Amino acid sequence: MKYFSINLYRKMLNCAMAEGMTQEDFMHYKTPFDAIDALQAIPAEEFFTVHELLDEKLGPGFGVRVGQQMKIEDYGVLGLSWRTCSWAGEIFERSKRYFKLLSNTFLWQIKEEKDLSHVHLDRDPHRRGLELSTEASLSATVVVLQAITEKNIRPTQVTFKHNPPKDFTSYKAAFQCPILFNQPHYSITYKTTDLRTRTAKADASINQFLVERVEEETNGLEVAGSKLVFDVEKLIKDALPSGIPSIHQIAEHMGMSNRTLTRRLSEAGVSYRDLIKKIQQGVAECLLKKSSRSIAEIAFETGFSEQSAFNRAFKRWTGLSPVEFRKN
Repeated sequence: MKYFSINLYRKMLNCAMAEGMTQEDFMHYKTPFDAIDALQAIPAEEFFTVHELLDEKLGPGFGVRVGQQMKIEDYGVLGLSWRTCSWAGEIFERSKRYFKLLSNTFLWQIKEEKDLSHVHLDRDPHRRGLELSTEASLSATVVVLQAITEKNIRPTQVTFKHNPPKDFTSYKAAFQCPILFNQPHYSITYKTTDLRTRTAKADASINQFLVERVEEETNGLEVAGSKLVFDVEKLIKDALPSGIPSIHQIAEHMGMSNRTLTRRLSEAGVSYRDLIKKIQQGVAECLLKKSSRSIAEIAFETGFSEQSAFNRAFKRWTGLSPVEFRKN
């Protein structure tokens, strides 16, 4: 079944109320406002129907305006994982791996062309509600990228498969770039250098690591092995939602060569592979004990792309399946 997260549905209704509607206006909807808290998802076709009703009521660009109001917190676990991305474009890699947390109706793909990166949203516009939902998704992309980088990066072009609206006001305000309709793809294009922009969190972290490296070389000293291991563990944990990071990625963050990092870890009595396993197991056990997240969500956050692979690994680590561990 095609579905959307109830969080996205709630956001849409909240935006409608911010534009003058009330909860009573939704009473005749299949899922009224007071039924939201009891649900995790709603059928995609119902989601599209509500998009159509609200667009008709509130005028052209409602979907775009919803996208502009999206916050990282509105995306649940996936949004939380975005906060630990190292560079702006990494949000698309994480979304591609696990967008089914929000919906199973579309897929992101990035296609680089010289100095531009085209982010395609693969969808078949079989009805108006899907078109409006896509407008919201591309509009939200703009605000999410700005939020995680804390920089005013803007797209260079946006394309839609469907016909243009009667009023472009909301579109121009949201995208501030050329907007094309009746195109072969749904896409939003950025300068590749902008998608490689460090996120605000990563920028602060790498500055810290580089300052430490300068101090090491200036003073002829080395940061304590325990501090180095702690920093590596933190970087691995942040990177896991994108998949298991290579030692090259971590070394680059810390301003070291692969060989130097390997040597320093060895001097501290650990290997990079040992740390990967330790962090994966630690994150998994903590989430199983202290959260209500599904096994699939936990698999994603520990670097696995398939729940079955996570189940096998966890059994190997602990002798128990994730479900058995949680019960115990």
